[in-house]
Amino acid sequence: MKWGLRALGLESMSVSRAAQALGVTWRTANTAILARAEQVLTEDPHRFGGVEVLGVDEHVRRRTKRGDEYVTVIIDLTPVRDGTGPARLPGVAPGRSKKVLKTWLAARGESWRGRVEVVAMDGFTGFKSAAGEELPQARAVMDPFHVVSLAASKLDQCRRRIQRAITGRRGRAGDRLYRARRTLHTGAGLLTDAQAERLETLFADDRHAAVQASWGVYQRLIQAYRTEDPGLGKYLMQRLIDSLKQAVPEGLEEIQTLAR
Repeated sequence: MKWGLRALGLESMSVSRAAQALGVTWRTANTAILARAEQVLTEDPHRFGGVEVLGVDEHVRRRTKRGDEYVTVIIDLTPVRDGTGPARLPGVAPGRSKKVLKTWLAARGESWRGRVEVVAMDGFTGFKSAAGEELPQARAVMDPFHVVSLAASKLDQCRRRIQRAITGRRGRAGDRLYRARRTLHTGAGLLTDAQAERLETLFADDRHAAVQASWGVYQRLIQAYRTEDPGLGKYLMQRLIDSLKQAVPEGLEEIQTLAR
């Protein structure tokens, strides 16, 4: 399973592809790779050292007929922030809840917890609450993946709301808004000529103004994350945040909730 662990961690291969390459089921590969990862972790005495930026996320360990079994993954993002190397994996805890993360953090000791400056996670309130109680000095932020995912979901909500307002029903294959749902999620710099023309036609209809505004916020967000210059990315993100703090016009409910 050393190969499987390396494939997932260093080559970004999915569990499904690793299982296919090994000629085993997804469950078998997933269980074996996680067991190997746990072994590697417990044998590394330095995995807790120097952690200042902590990442927290969830992972489906096993899918069963009774539901998915989750684990909480704790990641050291300090090397990524400092540009000194890849992220590290200090620990994996069975389950996904406030109690799981709180227990793991409490076990690290007060001096270790006091060095953590930033905690990056998704929007799960359980994780945020646990981090707030065990790491009160740390700044809680949402990681880029979940920020972009949240903005994309707000764009979808706006598109569906306008669709219902215009037609009185959900989108269908022949509706322009429905046909553009994937194109709306494509970065502006990656649009083909046909896709760009499709959006131009879509936004020419004044009834779609709210969708265009939500799309604009989404595009500014991914532009800030994709820029190679960290300073420029921070500047673009701050400008977007400042603009969202201003009074958002009526009729843009999704942007209003995103601004909060």
